[in-house]
Amino acid sequence: MPLSEDEQRILRQIELDLQSDPTFQQRVHRVSRRRLIGLSVALVVGLVLTILGLALHFWLAFGGFIAVLVIAIMLEQEVRVVGRDKIGQLPINAWLTGSAREQRRQD
Repeated sequence: MPLSEDEQRILRQIELDLQSDPTFQQRVHRVSRRRLIGLSVALVVGLVLTILGLALHFWLAFGGFIAVLVIAIMLEQEVRVVGRDKIGQLPINAWLTGSAREQRRQD
């Protein structure tokens, strides 16, 4: 169901207010690219050490597996924040009308 002109005007006004609010912009959490790369490398290294640990001792491989799980959870949280930032860059009316694909094509 499309929005009325009045509703679209209100959404545009809210969008402009949020863009000009400095405290809103400061609260946005940015993810460091270096941290993402570091966690990805640590995940691969942890997997390799887990496989090599199987040849040496079961407990060494189990410890490596636990480390890989922790790193994977940390990486997933960081990737989730990146996805939320990408979605947050869409205008509010794109969320409501479902035209996110059209907005990306126009950019």
